[in-house]
Amino acid sequence: MMKIARVFAHRVELPLNEGSYKWSGGKSVSVFDSTIVGVETACGLVGYGEVCPLGPFYLPAYAEGVRAGVRELAPHLIGIDPRELGVLNHRMDAAFKGHAYVKSGIDIACWDILGKSCGLPVCQLLGGRFGESVRLYRAISQVAPDEMASNVALYRDQGYTRFQLKVGGDPDTDIQRIHAVREVLGPNERLVADANTGWTQHEAMRVVRAVRDLDVYIEQPCLSYEECLAVRRHTDHPFVLDENIDSLEMLLRAKRDLAMDVVNLKISKLGGLTKTRQARDLCVSMGIAMTLEDSWGGDVTTAAIAHLAHSTPEEFRFTSTDFNSYVTVSTADGAPQREQGFMAASTEPGLGVSPKLDVLGQRVLDVS
Repeated sequence: MMKIARVFAHRVELPLNEGSYKWSGGKSVSVFDSTIVGVETACGLVGYGEVCPLGPFYLPAYAEGVRAGVRELAPHLIGIDPRELGVLNHRMDAAFKGHAYVKSGIDIACWDILGKSCGLPVCQLLGGRFGESVRLYRAISQVAPDEMASNVALYRDQGYTRFQLKVGGDPDTDIQRIHAVREVLGPNERLVADANTGWTQHEAMRVVRAVRDLDVYIEQPCLSYEECLAVRRHTDHPFVLDENIDSLEMLLRAKRDLAMDVVNLKISKLGGLTKTRQARDLCVSMGIAMTLEDSWGGDVTTAAIAHLAHSTPEEFRFTSTDFNSYVTVSTADGAPQREQGFMAASTEPGLGVSPKLDVLGQRVLDVS
C-alpha cells in the first residue's frame, strides 16, 4: 500500500512583470508570497501543489497561514494512502476545521501523485480532456481609464480575447474605465468589470445604469451576497459571482436565487482540486458557466488550473488564467505556456511539472 511518509514546503517569492497589481479599495501587491507543498510517499514518489493567497486583505487567507496550517495538519496525514482523495479530505476536515486554503496544496499534491502512480495526466482523472486548449483571460490592473484601454490593446495583440477589468474604485472613474476599454474591443471579445467587492450597493447601481448599453459582464460588485443579489436584480448584464461563493452551500443558494450567470471557482478558496471538482460538476449539471482559476500562483498553480479547466466541458468553460505569465520567476519545468490567448494541460502523468529545486531553495517545513 502506498502511504504518505513526508509533507514539506518551500517559500517562493513571485515578483510581477508589470511591477504591481492593483484592484479595488487601493489594494496592491508587487511580490507574491507563494508556498509550494510537497507530499512524499514511502516508496519515494513525490507530488507537488501550490497555494498563493492574494494578500490577507482579499480573502480570509494569508501566506504564512498556509505554512503554519500545513505544519499543524501534516502529522495527521502520515500513513494515509495519498491516492484515496476522499479519505484524505475527510481526514483533513476532521483534524483541521475550516482553513480550506491550507488544505488545497496538499490535495493538489496528492492528485499529482495519483496521476504519476497510474501514468495518467490529472485532467483525465478529473473527467477527460475537452477540446484542444483552454481560453484565457487577462486581468487588467487598476489604473487611469486611458492607460487601462492601452493595456487591453497590448494584451489583445498577444491573443487574449477575454479581459477582466479591475474596477471597484471611484464609480465615476470606473464608468470611464469600462467605456474606454469597451471601445477598443471587438464584438467577439468579452469584457468583465470586476469590482472585487469594492462598490457599495448604491454605487454599483449607478455604474450598471451608466454602462447599460455596453456589452460587459459585472463581477462581484459588492461585499455581501445580499448586496450583489440586489444589484443583479436591477441589471440585465451577465452577472458573475466570485468572493461570496466559497462552498457548495453558497453555490446552491446562488443558483436558487438566480444570482449569477457565471461563477468564479478558485481552487484554494474551495480547498483543492477534489472539492473544486465537486463544485465544477455541480455547475455543469445546473447549467452555470465558470471561470476556473485560483487566487494567484506560479507554474504549479497554473498547471492545476489547466487540468481542472481542460477537464471541463467547453460550453461551461467561460475562461481561465495563466498566472505564470504574470510573474518573473519560473518555479517548475513542464508548466502550461500561453499561446495566442490559450493554454493546454500537460499530457504527462500527474500535473506534468518538475519543480526547479534550485529556485525553490531550502524547505521551510518538513514533517515526517
